[in-house]
Amino acid sequence: MEQLQERRKDGYLMEKIDLNQLIGAKMEPRYLEYNWRDVSLYNLAVGAHKEDLAYYYEKYLKAIPTFGAVPYWATVNVRPYQWMPLPASMLADQLIKPTIAFLNMDHEIIMHRPIDAIKGTFQWQDQIVDVYDRGEGRGAVVRTKIDVRDEAGNPVCTNYSCTFFHEAGGFGGHPRPKSGVEIPDRAPDCVAADYISPVQNLLYRLTGDTNLIHVDPEYARSMKFDQPIVQGLCSFGFACRMIIDSLTPGEPERMTRMAAAMSSPLLPGTPVETHIWKMGDRLAYFRLVDQETGKAVLNRGEFEWK
Repeated sequence: MEQLQERRKDGYLMEKIDLNQLIGAKMEPRYLEYNWRDVSLYNLAVGAHKEDLAYYYEKYLKAIPTFGAVPYWATVNVRPYQWMPLPASMLADQLIKPTIAFLNMDHEIIMHRPIDAIKGTFQWQDQIVDVYDRGEGRGAVVRTKIDVRDEAGNPVCTNYSCTFFHEAGGFGGHPRPKSGVEIPDRAPDCVAADYISPVQNLLYRLTGDTNLIHVDPEYARSMKFDQPIVQGLCSFGFACRMIIDSLTPGEPERMTRMAAAMSSPLLPGTPVETHIWKMGDRLAYFRLVDQETGKAVLNRGEFEWK
């Protein structure tokens, strides 16, 4: 383990970890078997409505594409067994041993083929693809990648995600590239309204994200939240479904890519709106907005389709 030394204000030497050593690190290969019930559960967990028959009835079933992001935090039906989510960013967590909770900063999913909604097996291996240095006292960002394949080895989707660690900056790494997305300074072309139910986080938890911050009130308070919060990827899936309903209704398989920054936490029992700006040929920008606070939950979002 490569370490750097610096002198604290009190004169003592402390060791600083060079996080560049994490680039290329991989978790062990993992597998997740699913069937139509898991797909239906996921679709309902990201807000599918009674009229959305193709999102819960196996006769017509289609998967909302962000079902392909489930492996990132998955525990349910995953082999080898794990009781808590273990994305590759946890390799950084083990190295840094932070005293402040890490934050998920964004997510991107690129679709290579529609997901088989009736049954299948996801196989993947998380890896760290980059580490960004925000500077002394400003933390570090770890970027991970998950290539999800089906049981035959065909690529299904690729996920990228960035995780922020408060206590790891100033190790001499390169800065994180800035987003090229600028939300237009005009009214959105489409606005879709929906509601995050009081049990949305609990329903989404059944899809595999068993992180305690989404279910345990005491643990949530220890992380400085008044109550358990909604999963970031639940918000991501909500926005995906709402955008599909607005831009490609009834055809989720047309989505090719979606990405967004996770800007603020979302509480259960909250009305939301997705604001959509059409930017050109099959490209849209979006925000998911908490209607009670007016804050963007997801920001600088991109949605592409074919």
